[in-house]
Formats: sequence, structure tokens, C-alpha cells
Amino acid sequence: MSGSELNGIPLTPDFANGGVSFWYRQIGLPARRAALPGSRDYDVAIVGGGYTGMWTAYYLKKAQPDLRIAILEKEFAGFGASGRNGGWLSAEFAGSRERHAAARGRQSMIDLQHAMFTAVDEVIEVTRAEGIEADVHKGGLVHVATNPAQNRRMHAELADLRTWGFGEEDMRLLTREEQEERISVAGALSAIYSPHCARIQPAKLASGLAGTVEALGVDIFEGTTVTEIRPRGAGEKGRASAVTSNGTVTADYVIRATEGFTAGIKGQHRQWLPMNSSMIVTEPLPDEVWERIGWRGQELLGDQAHAYCYAQRTADGRIAIGGRGVPYRFGSRTDVRGATQPRTVAALRSILTTLFPATAGARIQHAWCGVLGVPRDWCSTVHLDHETGLGWAGGYVGSGVTTTNLAGRTLRDLVLRRDTELTALPWVGRQVRQWEPEPLRWIGVQMIYTMFRAADRHENAQMARTSAYARLADLISGR
Repeated sequence: MSGSELNGIPLTPDFANGGVSFWYRQIGLPARRAALPGSRDYDVAIVGGGYTGMWTAYYLKKAQPDLRIAILEKEFAGFGASGRNGGWLSAEFAGSRERHAAARGRQSMIDLQHAMFTAVDEVIEVTRAEGIEADVHKGGLVHVATNPAQNRRMHAELADLRTWGFGEEDMRLLTREEQEERISVAGALSAIYSPHCARIQPAKLASGLAGTVEALGVDIFEGTTVTEIRPRGAGEKGRASAVTSNGTVTADYVIRATEGFTAGIKGQHRQWLPMNSSMIVTEPLPDEVWERIGWRGQELLGDQAHAYCYAQRTADGRIAIGGRGVPYRFGSRTDVRGATQPRTVAALRSILTTLFPATAGARIQHAWCGVLGVPRDWCSTVHLDHETGLGWAGGYVGSGVTTTNLAGRTLRDLVLRRDTELTALPWVGRQVRQWEPEPLRWIGVQMIYTMFRAADRHENAQMARTSAYARLADLISGR
């Protein structure tokens, strides 16, 4: 397989690095919608045109069609993590189960996990009902352990999940034969499987959602930068408001749905840390490579490393794989429109060929990155204050594809003042302290991921237990 190279990495002739994700390169960038034409008044204003904002608008409009709803987006709907992620429609939920349980009891956390199971199927059902073609395939999720420490950790985590209500039908250990039948991963010592996960094409879902909510009567204003969100009493007409580059939008409720871009809003600089994640995608792989790998069930794939990876077999026969590149930029800056460093491409390529030696000759066609939101305690939250008229959801720590749907339905119930099972879940109303100021924030994150990478190196040298580096990194991070 000949072609150009990047530091020895074989690339397709049309290799692209940055700008947009492969997902948008595949379907083409959407035509830009008009910007906010001036100050306007709505019932609900949503800041951020990603999954959270669009799901919230969708469910509010479905529940009460006469609501006047606007989505305010700096770039275009689906520009951020919603159009750049790994395509895991997964029931995994960010944060410590113990911390969530401390808020409203152990059963409330079990209820939250079951709500996530349901949310996977809810997203699939909405795509079918609304005619959104997003390459959805519910093949489940496989996590592999590739060294003794990972193997020990995986078995301990599975035992812990049993105490949180996970039955064999939710998560189970695969036999060696089952593991090889599903996906042949080099060096895999064990694997667990969960059916609660589906593959999606992220940009197709984002684009389809945007068209769906627009057809319901939601106004989507793109190219509109929100600089400040003001509570009732501090904005115009005594209502909550979103101050933009093109005018001020007043509303009964203003919902912040900005995830990794939250730091760009006045007063929110230390709220959520924008963590960077990167991806590469191969060219379509030939049949002989797939014969060696298997992966016929098109499950999602992850590992038990501390600087973990996530992967999918795409609908057109590629492997898309991601992980941490440069984890954080000083001052909560975000990536330069998706550009990815050559060393990150090399690191992800190395993970790919280590897990799947049959891909050694495959060329890389695209590389990109994006940011996700990380709260100080690494636990997702959803909140609405009826006094101020302000609400938010996010801090998904990379597990947002499904969680955004649960957030949208929960925000619907909160806005409409419904007392439901969703509003009783323990992530609702959770208050989290801010991140430390710079340079402590930057130093801390660099230390954490340096230690995680060191821990992975030590464990790959066949350590039997989790590295002390990882335990120290977890302590510093507050996970």
C-alpha cells in the first residue's frame, strides 16, 4: 500500500489533518444557517448547538409545541464534540457511582444507570421515528484487558458492577472462544461484553437532529457567539438573557449546553476543564484484513489502559480509533479547529497496530481532535434554577453521546416543572467546585496524564497490579 507518509506513518494521498472530523468529511459540511439578526425574545434560549442543546429543544417542542425556542451556536450545529466523537452510543456514565449515590441514596444511582440503558434505545428509536440515517448498529461493547494489571482491574470492576445492579444480561465476562469469535485483539487476556451500546456516525446524527428540530419550529442561529449569560433581574426586561455578538436574547429560561467550550463564556472560565481527545481513521480495509480481525458484530471496542483508547468498525469498513493526545491547553484554550499533532497521530497508529497487527499496512486517511467538558469531580450534572431562569447540562467526560439525550429529557421536565423519575435522579442539581486557577490547572493536568502514561508503560511490562503512578494520578485528579 503505497502513498505519502507523516513521520513514517503511511497516509492515503488525500490525508486530512484537522479542520473538521472525518465524519463531516464523509458527508460534507452543512450549509450555514443565518446568524441572529438582532435582539429577540423567546420562551427558552439554548446556548450551544450540540447534542445537549438539540435534544433539549427536541423534547421541549414535542411536549409543548407552542414554546418559542432558539438555539444560539457560535459555529454550526454539531461543530463541537457532537460531530467529532468516537460514535459510542453507550450506557457508560461519567463519574463516581459512590459520589452520585451520596446525594440521594444507592438506589438512585442504580436508577440512573438503568436510565442510561433506556437512553441508548431511546436515541435509536428517535432516529427511526424521525428518519435520521446515522449508521446505527446496536452490536454492544467489548472491553479488553491486554496485560495482567488490566486483567486484575477488569475483574475487580466487574465484581463491583454486580453490587450496583449489573446482571449477566448487562455486563459479562466472555470466554476465550467468545472473545476470539467477536474481535481478535492481539494480546487480549480477557474481555467483557455489554449489549447496551450502539455504533453511530456522529455527524449524521448531529445533522439529522438539527434538521429535525428546525422542522419542529426551533430557530437555530449559527455564527452567533454568546459572550455572557445573565440571570433574571440582571438582564433586559428582568428576564434571563444571553448576550451575543449580534444582540441580546431574552427568555424565561436560558440553558447552557456548551460542554468543552464553556470556558469562553464570561464567568465560566474555571467551571469545566476542556479536555482534548484525538482520533484517526484508516482507509477502508480489505476483506483479508477483516478475516484476521473478525469484528463481524460491529461492536464498539475499548481497553483497560489508564490513557485508554476507544474504537469502532465504521459502516464502510474502516477502523476509527481515538485517545488522549495533548490533553489540555494552558488557560482552558481549545484546539485549533481540529488540527492534530503528528506525535498524536503516531501514538494512535501505534495503538491500532498493536491491537490489530493485520492493520500494519493500512494507511491513515484522516486525523482530528476536539474537546470534552470535565467537572472538578469528573461527575456529569444537569440543573435548572427557577429563580434565576438559568440551567445547564454537561461535564460528560467523553461519555456524552447517550448522556446528552438523558439530559435533554431531564431539562424538558425541569423547564415544564414536572416532578418525574428523571428529575429525581442523583445528577440533577449537583453542585461542583471550580477548577484551580492557572498555572495550577495546567500543571495538575500535565502531571496526571504523564503519570497515567507512565502507569501504562509499567503495566505493559507485565506488572500484576495497578501501577502506583495511576493511583497517585487518580488522587490528584479527584476522580
